[in-house]
Amino acid sequence: MAPQARESIKHADCVVGYTGYVKLVPADLLEGKDVLSTGMMAEVERCQKAIDEALSGKDVVMVCSGDPGIYAMAGLLMELLEARDLFKDIQFEVVPGIPAFTAAAALLGAPLMHDFASVSLSDLLTPWDKIEKRLKCAADGDFVIAIYNPRSKKRAGHLKDAIKIIKEFRDGTTPVGIVNKAYREGQRVQVVSLATVNEDDVDMQTVLIIGNSSSRAVGDKMLTPRGYARKYDI
Repeated sequence: MAPQARESIKHADCVVGYTGYVKLVPADLLEGKDVLSTGMMAEVERCQKAIDEALSGKDVVMVCSGDPGIYAMAGLLMELLEARDLFKDIQFEVVPGIPAFTAAAALLGAPLMHDFASVSLSDLLTPWDKIEKRLKCAADGDFVIAIYNPRSKKRAGHLKDAIKIIKEFRDGTTPVGIVNKAYREGQRVQVVSLATVNEDDVDMQTVLIIGNSSSRAVGDKMLTPRGYARKYDI
């Protein structure tokens, strides 16, 4: 947890969030606070509760996983504040967090040292044909690709389809970092090849980082060179 996020929770009157994420907040930070949580698929309800609590005069924190502005709640909160014309009444601030792909990258070594793209395989809010197009463009452009929400019980085939698309543009020896539960209990870090990705090692708490044409495995780590070796004698 980033220090600024910890301080925001510490000084809040009310903490709102998805039940699974609220459970990850240290208990001492929640003492004496109103805690409101909802389950999966209740994002709008959760955000409306946070707004209503803020309108009552409370200092409210919405807890997210990773960074709130990356596949999380910052955008939806802004949409609801805009729809209710409340920006003049509520002081809104996004506190930066630690994105899952940077946490995963740190555990893997240096896989994001050059241009990269981030793609979520969840088609709950984005049509699958658009996700396929983004994957093709990122792979064709030789971007390192970070994949979020790679596999769930309802979307068991999406990762297989994504790997198939990327294989059209990448060699099977391309390194792939698979990071489960980065910096949480049960953390697991692997570096495999594009040809040997095991879908059973992947769930919704996993981030995959697929290398570009220059990426390589270095021991048990992953490296995407920036290009210094072409310019300098190293």
